[in-house]
Amino acid sequence: MKVDLDIASKSLAHRRVARAQYAALACGLTALVVLAVVASSGAATLALITALCALSIAAAVVSVLAATRTQALSARNASRDESRMMGIIRSSMEAIITIDEAQNIVIFNPTAERIFGVPAAQALGAPLSRFIPQRFRDGHAQHVAQFGATGISERMMGRQPVLFGLRANGEEFPLEASISQIREDAGKLYTVMLRDVTERVKSDNALKQSREELRRLSANLQSVREEEKTRIARELHDDLGQQLTALKMELSVLEGELTSHSGTREQIDAMSRLHGMARTIDATVASLRRIAADLRPVMLDDLGLAPAIEWLANDFTSRYGIAVERDIETTDTAFTKDAATALFRIVQEALTNVARHAEASAVELTLHAGSQHYVLRIADNGRGAEPDASSGTGEQAGADSPFGLIGVRERAHMLGGSVRIDTTRNQGFALTVTFPMQTVQQEHTQT
Repeated sequence: MKVDLDIASKSLAHRRVARAQYAALACGLTALVVLAVVASSGAATLALITALCALSIAAAVVSVLAATRTQALSARNASRDESRMMGIIRSSMEAIITIDEAQNIVIFNPTAERIFGVPAAQALGAPLSRFIPQRFRDGHAQHVAQFGATGISERMMGRQPVLFGLRANGEEFPLEASISQIREDAGKLYTVMLRDVTERVKSDNALKQSREELRRLSANLQSVREEEKTRIARELHDDLGQQLTALKMELSVLEGELTSHSGTREQIDAMSRLHGMARTIDATVASLRRIAADLRPVMLDDLGLAPAIEWLANDFTSRYGIAVERDIETTDTAFTKDAATALFRIVQEALTNVARHAEASAVELTLHAGSQHYVLRIADNGRGAEPDASSGTGEQAGADSPFGLIGVRERAHMLGGSVRIDTTRNQGFALTVTFPMQTVQQEHTQT
């Protein structure tokens, strides 16, 4: 903000008065010369010349008075402008501090008094560095000097990084600042407008902390769910599966005993029922294995990520008749358990999304290793969607898609990765996840 005391108007008024004074002096000297020349002339002529000189002197006096009045009006206007400007400075909601070229304070408004806790009487004449934390003082002084050398008139608030001020009690607090400069006869003046953003920064930090807590909660819930799925899958496979297998064996024994005796109609009916029970048990075992695999495929823990994804793609094709072209290249990476689970679930969610909503006939699934990152991409040739400008996601997945995609994003975040969605209506839907190698690889230990 510029503190303008209307120096140009004052200078113009002074020049006008000076010109009037010179004109009056010239008229007076002219009158004296004329009187001396015509001193020997007749009375009538002398009287006429005297009258002309008197009129000339009177005109000069009037000119001087008019110029003086103009100067007085200009001074009053300048004083009024200065008072108005100082009133604005005093009533401003931002702290306003003006410093000279030596960076000593010449203006310190009431808001500055309030946020720094120092009265203006103590601040005026003090160096600006008094209100800057020690570690920032040298850099701030250089910044002001460089700004003065640029010739730029001002820099707007909000476009600069958050700064820190120092209160009288030694407390540091965040500030937003803008700066302007003006040159006067005595040198440059720099004016800074400061806004205390302590509450906003606290709110931002609280929001970031809340988001991080929600992410940790989400990660914990995902971990608990995976553990529960693993437990249920193990119990289904090991306990219930074994019981069904034992039941089928008992049926086989019973069938053998019935077969060893002479066949009667009752025995034939019993055999038919036993065969039906055996088929039911076989179907139940198959369903049990499928449910257990959906919960937690055994091969994910036993064989690793790549075989588990291969199994998932084959199962997807057999269920929905949608071909999955695969290109999985992991360079024999040993993924951590959490990373393998997260990537498997991302692929599973993406394929489920295709089956439910894409109306696609083919899917491309690639997992490639770069120099520092892995890139997982699942793309279909389905109906796609118009990108949602607010979230950067498409509408393909229907009403429940935000939660599925949120889950994908959270799993990618757990790996330190990022998610990109590319989609256009009638031109397919592509989900790309990029994540760093160091977050998913098991640490090699020497034995």
